[in-house]
Amino acid sequence: MDWIQIREKDLAARELYALCRDIVEIAKPAGVRVMVNERADVAMAAGADGVHLPSNAIAPSRFPGLFCGVSCHNEDELLRAEREGAAYAVLGPVFAPGSKEYAGPLMGLVEFARLVRMVSIPVLALGGVTAATAGACVDAGAAGIAAISLFDEPHGMAL
Repeated sequence: MDWIQIREKDLAARELYALCRDIVEIAKPAGVRVMVNERADVAMAAGADGVHLPSNAIAPSRFPGLFCGVSCHNEDELLRAEREGAAYAVLGPVFAPGSKEYAGPLMGLVEFARLVRMVSIPVLALGGVTAATAGACVDAGAAGIAAISLFDEPHGMAL
């Protein structure tokens, strides 16, 4: 199933709600899930399917009725996300992100694969995923990929 994550950090609640509501009206009939970044209140009000949370947020189990995912960057965050009821995790950065400057440590495929094997929830690869590396992420155990810069590539990519 395809998902759209609405990640608009600079919009006021009213504008974010209107955007989410419009996207939900288009996406749901097409069978596409809509996730709202960090704003469970807006997700519920707009009829979105779920919320995507940062690793330091309230436990996903506190949002019954919403499909909840969590961004994770290490073993502790990934294990906590699973323990606290996340339906999925996004884990990375696997590679150097192409959409922003990043000076932190990169996970790499070996560490990504090790962490994926530790949990039973689906884990999506994030961070510098390109058309050339998406298959390697799946081979390492990713249930899918989460990407920004991938879609900026010259010809995009259909997954």
